[in-house]
Amino acid sequence: MRAPGIFICMLNCDFTLWNKALEKTQHLPAQPIGNKESQGILARWKGVNRLCLLTVIFPTVIATLYYGLFASDVYVSESRFVVRSPQKETQTGFFSSLLDSTGFSSSQDDTYAVNDYMTSRDALAALNKSDYFAKAYSGTHGDVLSRFPAFDFDRSFEGLYKYYGKQVDVQLDSTTSITSLKVNAFTAQDAWRINVRLLELAEQLVNRMNDRARQDTLKVARDEVARAENRVKDASVALSGYRNDQNVFDPDKQSALKLQQVATLQQALIETKTQLAQLQSVAPDNPQIPVLRTRMTALQSEIANAAGTVVGDKSSLARKAPGYERLMLEREFAEKQLASAMASLESARTQVQKQQLYLERIAAPGLPDQALLPKRLRGVITVLIAGLVAWGSLSLLISSVREHKS
Repeated sequence: MRAPGIFICMLNCDFTLWNKALEKTQHLPAQPIGNKESQGILARWKGVNRLCLLTVIFPTVIATLYYGLFASDVYVSESRFVVRSPQKETQTGFFSSLLDSTGFSSSQDDTYAVNDYMTSRDALAALNKSDYFAKAYSGTHGDVLSRFPAFDFDRSFEGLYKYYGKQVDVQLDSTTSITSLKVNAFTAQDAWRINVRLLELAEQLVNRMNDRARQDTLKVARDEVARAENRVKDASVALSGYRNDQNVFDPDKQSALKLQQVATLQQALIETKTQLAQLQSVAPDNPQIPVLRTRMTALQSEIANAAGTVVGDKSSLARKAPGYERLMLEREFAEKQLASAMASLESARTQVQKQQLYLERIAAPGLPDQALLPKRLRGVITVLIAGLVAWGSLSLLISSVREHKS
């Protein structure tokens, strides 16, 4: 094992320099240390300063024993993915240019949402169905310092969420918009399963975001079509009521017919006047003259009546035309609005048939075959360095206090 080797190496260190350094600062007589090879480890142990023993040796020995004998192996499963959209502006950089060349672009705003979800309580709740997550990190799977729950014995969901934040790491590279997902677990299978499950939950979130966008887009288009249809119906009803109330179908067409009738009557009147004038000049006593005069009078009356239905009279078509034209314009505008709304609805249906967001896996979750954590040697060295720093700082502090008192 690594622990005994490191421990013996530390005990065989020459503590003579430490004792000489503390002779002046702590006014403690240096313990005589012989140079004979027969001097054992026990004699060296007695010569060690107590402060050094508490701040350096004991913590380093404990760390050596923990990392060498007790610390559980931790497996790390890593995956990478990117959230992209075919409708959003491209980002700068080589990877985004590559996406842009395929017709897609990275969607960093949506990536933030996905990443935040993966570290949220909702994601933990989905992972911890049937207490899977809690069981994977509790019991005999890990050492007493690493397993769940820790020394506080907090088995609540909030306690589990705090622990979850230490085991799942989500990092976004703002340059490439690639997200790296790392999951730590005491077994390789658990690390892999949790990583796969988190990616599945992220894809479900993206699908829900797409569904919501589809529903919102179609709802707006359908509401616009419904409003346009109601407007067309109201305009048609108003036009129909106006026709019934005013006894008119189409003032323009009816006026054209009346004017055509007036023109025909005027032509007949001209012919009658011509014929009457000829008879009066050739045969003043002709019996047709009274008939032609009667006919001329009738024609003039018909012409006046026909012209009165077009213009001049209170019930003439000219007076009814403005109201009719206003209602016709209202109906035409409503019909055009309906046609535009229908086109927008069809366009929206075509648009929502395409998925707006994609979660593309750049690197699938790997099944680790070797434990990457903890970094045992680095942990021991870190404790040793921290202890030396603490020992030096406390030694200087004690020396300063004693010199101040003296």
